[in-house]
Amino acid sequence: MADEDTTTGGGESGGQERRSPRPRRRRGLYAAVWATVGALVLAGAGLGLVYSRIDGNIAGIDIDSVLGPDRPADIPDGTLDILLLGSDTRAGGNSRYGRDDGTARSDTAMIVHVNKAHDRASIVSIPRDTLVERPECEKSDGGTAPAARRAMFNQAYEIGGPVCTVKTVESMTGIRMDHYVELDFTGFEKVVDELGGVEITATEPIEDDDSRLDLEPGRHTLDGEQALGLVRTRKGVGNGSDLGRIKLQHAFVEALADRVGDVGVFSDPKKTYDLLETVTSHLTTDAALASVSGLAGLAGAVRDIGSGDIQTVTLPVRYSSADPNRVVPIGVQTERVWDALKADRPIPDSATKGSAAREATEAEDAVEAEDAGKAGDAGNPGE
Repeated sequence: MADEDTTTGGGESGGQERRSPRPRRRRGLYAAVWATVGALVLAGAGLGLVYSRIDGNIAGIDIDSVLGPDRPADIPDGTLDILLLGSDTRAGGNSRYGRDDGTARSDTAMIVHVNKAHDRASIVSIPRDTLVERPECEKSDGGTAPAARRAMFNQAYEIGGPVCTVKTVESMTGIRMDHYVELDFTGFEKVVDELGGVEITATEPIEDDDSRLDLEPGRHTLDGEQALGLVRTRKGVGNGSDLGRIKLQHAFVEALADRVGDVGVFSDPKKTYDLLETVTSHLTTDAALASVSGLAGLAGAVRDIGSGDIQTVTLPVRYSSADPNRVVPIGVQTERVWDALKADRPIPDSATKGSAAREATEAEDAVEAEDAGKAGDAGNPGE
């Protein structure tokens, strides 16, 4: 976009996204899933039948064939760029989250960049309400949707599913997505239940009828439904924006990673299998990942990325002057983010200066991960 909404630095103050003074466990949901896959593969031989059954669970989409050659160059330098999506489809088992009107949007979107040494990663969250230039896309129900200059990011999925979403992200970033991974509402909920719940500490009341969430301050072990409500809530914390929700998701990701380690997923083959079967039953990936062997390869690529090795930021945005319910990328800062990923460097602090995400930082304070809650009990206030 060439208008004033995307080419200037924005008017918000604040600077970079806040970083915790203590080490943070930012392995994340994606790392938990892939490390789980790797643990199953390493569990031993003679599991061919098991692998075959799990292979059949995964829905694969041949994005490469559909998009063809008109994409950013595929640079074989060892880096990996992965688009992670949480969809809000109400189809099938997701119907209890709302009426299925035949459409779905991307409820959560993260670009994960794994460096060439596979010992560090950067995660960029894209707010669903971001106004972007969407390229021409083939519609899921047939026909072609013309390019749009000011389209909400999550509408790309509604129009053309994973293919249009990948095409839109590549158009925004100039970076080819090596892989695509999508998990739906039911899959997320079942993963948390399979783990026996995830523990968080609420530092303020969180109440949101829309996401079916009602938490008093204090420590809680959330079941799958409550956890889904937490990562979906917009009205329950902060200023009610998607930016606040993203901050809340980042905090929950830490708690989820802690829980994966606490229950011994990697050391217990049955727990590994049960979790893997649950995940894959609700997973959609690009064709190259739609198998145990494909997922295992990705697991191997990220297995050495640990606490403190992952940088997490929200796309630098500001509220649209034309619609305060929408945000637009801050041109200069956004380019710094994409340039850093292309150069395989950490995202500079200057990239988040002027971002409206600073206005939503109170949402991050609404929930602490389990390790922060334990530190608080010991007299250490943590953040």
